[in-house]
Order: sequence, then C-alpha cells, then structure tokens
Amino acid sequence: MSSIGKQEKFRQNSTFKCLIQPNMQEVFRKDYFLKGKWKQDIFGNNNPITLELGCGKGEYTVAMAKLYPQRNFIGIDIKGARLWKGAKAVEESALQNVKFIRTNIDFIEWLFGKDEIDSIWITFADPQLHSPRKRLSSTMFLERYRKFLSLDGLVHLKTDSRFLHQYTRALIEQNGLKEICCSTDIYTENNPLFPAELKSIQTFYEQYFLKMGLPITYTCFCLEGNSSPRTKPLVEPLWDVEFWLEVEKKGRISGRIR
Repeated sequence: MSSIGKQEKFRQNSTFKCLIQPNMQEVFRKDYFLKGKWKQDIFGNNNPITLELGCGKGEYTVAMAKLYPQRNFIGIDIKGARLWKGAKAVEESALQNVKFIRTNIDFIEWLFGKDEIDSIWITFADPQLHSPRKRLSSTMFLERYRKFLSLDGLVHLKTDSRFLHQYTRALIEQNGLKEICCSTDIYTENNPLFPAELKSIQTFYEQYFLKMGLPITYTCFCLEGNSSPRTKPLVEPLWDVEFWLEVEKKGRISGRIR
C-alpha cells in the first residue's frame, strides 16, 4: 500500500464511505449540514462520540474504535494522503463506529452542535512553539471546543512535548479548570485513572519518540471548574515560556520529524 502515490490516494479517498470531505464553502463561518446530526444521520445510534484532532494516519482513532465498539469515533485532519491509511483500514475491516473528516481544524466549531461530542483526544500535535494561537490546547481552541463538548466531557492531551504539556497545565491552573489526571512519563507510572487506551495504543510518532528515549506525557481535564464556569472567558497562562522553550530544544527539537 505504501507504493501508492498521492493522486491515487486522493482518488480512493473519494470512494471511501467513512471519509467525509466538506469543501471550504460548506464549513467557513457556516454551519455544516451535519452539525448536530452526527449520531442520528451518520452513526445511526445515540452512542457517545470521541473526537481525535490532528489524527494523521488515523491509527489512534481506528484502534479506539476497535477497543470500544459501543462508542463512536471521528478523526479530523487536513492531509488527505495521511487520512487515506486510516480510511483504508476502516473500509477493509468494515468498522461501523468510526468516521474521518478531512478539513481544517479552524472550522471545527461549524461541524458539531452543542453537547454533540463527549470527549476529545489531542495526540502528538505540533506544539507550535512560537505560534500560541495555533496550539490545539490554546484558549482560542478550547473556547471552540466548549461550544460542542458535553458538560462533563474530557479533553485528553498525549504528547512527547514537555513544552506543550506544561503550557496546557499552566492554562488549566490559570483558568481554574478541573484536571482529572496528569503524568510527565506515562510509562513509569501506573495510575488507576489512566484510560485503557493510553498505553495500549501507540501511534507511529509515539513509537518513534520512545525509541529516541523521550518521555510521553499526558493530561486529562474538563473545560470548566468550580471557579471557571463555561460562561467565563479563558485567558492565556502566565508561565515561564523561555524556560520551557529551552527544555524543548535540549530534549526534543533535533529529533522532530514533522
């Protein structure tokens, strides 16, 4: 399968029933026609939906769908050549509880309705060291997630980036959000609050970073807390950016393969 070129992958993508590819006009500052209807019209059930952001080749999304057949899963990414692999795997295994959406994550608030998503996974996202607004755990994106994540829904961040991990934890603390679970190295801890998929599913990137000897971090949190109701605007954290940039440079940047 790896010998197939991009154009052939794009052609096959258009035939996959599990891959939805809205055009920009359908989602740019405009509610997508499936907004609020994913459970009813796409999955045909009322099972909870887990959303993976920047899902790449779909490894995590597909593996979770197999692990939890009683739940629905949606992976989002903009790169069709990467999504092809996950979509191909879904088509070949005839999984009914997983879909992929090829679109820019900037349009996400127009894809899903209020309380439509039950949990979010951010796995090995680009930490965007010098572009805070592009970080998938920034206040800008969290405000968007608030519009469609259920009231008790959780955001899971799994990353090799100490910078992104510490930034997100500082944001959680700054805004009084509720942190459920946290680890600076999941493979040296056995926390009963870890979800089953945290260690059992390893993406290509995770395996690569583990071979480099980089610790895999994790945090899980709600988008509100006792001191931070959803109506309260989120603010960027006050933290030592330069210190964590230096930590990142020493421990990880030279090996990044994005």
